[in-house]
Amino acid sequence: MSNSPDLPNQSLGILTLGAIGVVYGDIGTSPLYAFREALAQSGADGISRGEILGVLSLALWALIVVVTLKYVAFLSRMDNNGEGGVLSLMALARRATGGGWRIVLLLGATGAALFYGDAIITPALSVLSAVEGLRTIPGLETMSEPLILGVTVGILCGLFAFQARGTAGVAALFGPVCLVWFVALAALGLWQIVESPGVLAALNPLEAVGFLRGHGVTGLFVLGAVFLTVTGAEALIADMGHFGRRPIQLGWLALVWPALTLNYLGQGALALQALAHAEARGQVLANADWFFLLAPDALRAPLVVLATAATVIASQAVITGAFSLTHQAIALGLLPRLTIRQTSAQQIGQIYLPAINWLVLGGVIVLVFGFRSSSAMAAAYGIAVTGTMVVTTCLAFIIAWRHWQWDPIWAALLIAPFLALDLFFFGANILRVTEGGWVPLAVAGVVGLIIFTWLRGRRAATARTSAMGIELADFARALTARPPVRIEGTAVFLTQDLDLVPAALLHNLKHNKALHARSVLLRVETLPQPWVEPAARLVLDRFDQTFTRARLRYGYMDTVDVPSDLARSPGLLDGPGGTSFFVGRSAIRFAARPRLPRWMTVIYMFLHRNAADPTAYFNIPPNRVVELGSQIEL
Repeated sequence: MSNSPDLPNQSLGILTLGAIGVVYGDIGTSPLYAFREALAQSGADGISRGEILGVLSLALWALIVVVTLKYVAFLSRMDNNGEGGVLSLMALARRATGGGWRIVLLLGATGAALFYGDAIITPALSVLSAVEGLRTIPGLETMSEPLILGVTVGILCGLFAFQARGTAGVAALFGPVCLVWFVALAALGLWQIVESPGVLAALNPLEAVGFLRGHGVTGLFVLGAVFLTVTGAEALIADMGHFGRRPIQLGWLALVWPALTLNYLGQGALALQALAHAEARGQVLANADWFFLLAPDALRAPLVVLATAATVIASQAVITGAFSLTHQAIALGLLPRLTIRQTSAQQIGQIYLPAINWLVLGGVIVLVFGFRSSSAMAAAYGIAVTGTMVVTTCLAFIIAWRHWQWDPIWAALLIAPFLALDLFFFGANILRVTEGGWVPLAVAGVVGLIIFTWLRGRRAATARTSAMGIELADFARALTARPPVRIEGTAVFLTQDLDLVPAALLHNLKHNKALHARSVLLRVETLPQPWVEPAARLVLDRFDQTFTRARLRYGYMDTVDVPSDLARSPGLLDGPGGTSFFVGRSAIRFAARPRLPRWMTVIYMFLHRNAADPTAYFNIPPNRVVELGSQIEL
């Protein structure tokens, strides 16, 4: 597929339903734990009415400012040919700045690294919080912790094991299930609001301001927990390429935002009712699992089942996001090639990356058994998401300034309040590093180190190859002076520098003592845009009768198919003798005068050795490939 899905061919209603099932899974399951955890930070010695209304007001206004104003109204307009997400924004910013600003690459790499920290926490936290709801069912109050953890891990292992089959067959159910989920959220909340309408006072932002002013440092811890209400907001822009801006905006404004608001108000109303009962008995109010207590006992079990289904869908969206982000990172050169399998013949975006799938599952299982409860795990959640939001806001400023051509002062004035709020949330979450917040930072650090090492290593390897290379013009003159034996056929040599003779060509000439009648030097490039039309991908430069230099340009969301795209040029591969593709296999060795620190060379060696077969990545048939080895000293 060469361009973005043809969204207008589908009705707005169908696209909106699809967006509800994919885009809003993460933020839609936040009511399971967000209000409970925020209230726990403020009510360690008993919960008061002011704390209930203050925490609730903070949550409601976080939804308004962060999600509705920042993401829905502003950032959703920043798309890269219809695609969103941190790497799409990075690509757009690089295009707008001519690719010369290193800060843009740094921001994109940081955002991508932080995403993986989020990707292992979301499935673990959401599914575990849903399964913990079993304890609120009458008769299951004493359900043991090992059983809770076992059920959680079983669900998660089943979910990740299913990825190899693809989700195209069941994805149609995501929208209807999540639609039922959001209607249930709204209905449960509305029921409690009718019982205690005084909770509507939380809509007044002064309740939030008064709470923060009166609670000092504790207020910052609460703010870090309140941020759980907006986790998943990044999906609003990350999935724009699948559904379009209007369906995502409509889904939020017409259903998701009202449902979340009503549910949080309902949880607050239930807490106010419980507070009144506790005060009547002369007791202090302890925190509780407010979400599941919204439902009467008879509906508690169906609610747990529905919540589990919603968290599985939310986890699926994150897993799919991890596959998509990794695919983009590979195409943009941030990560080494990995095995990518297409799981649907109809939907090109349905991909499966085995390495990412099992690494994320391993991280998820470690988190489940390491934290053992959703309350303990919640402390680890916010840092990765707030960090990504800071990155996104910084990229938004660069795009508004350089791509939209806004005056930098006006762009800064608009972005500054959003950036200040993001930094405020990030600072509040940093306070919880010792409680588990170090986990996503550690994951992001490892991924960041891999990205940095891969970029440095590739740059050093390219520089070493260029220093040892032979100019194509000099080589052509030498062949004219001493012509080698010619054989029929076309040889395609993959290379990074079209001005130098590929090492594979030199090795072939040295060992086989012959040269093909036609040689194509091919460079495959990824442009900072998601899609390139097939007719515009191939650029040819006929150097002489023997050599042709070719560039194949893809978008970072395109599927690479080198033979098919070369065949679009009449006569390029049609000559007698057939076509062979020559690929150089380079082994990394330590140099006497190293270009990289020894530890970095070791890591780069490992990444380079375990990168996926380039012929599979380029869709070249194995029976047409000739591999020739070489050595690069770093």
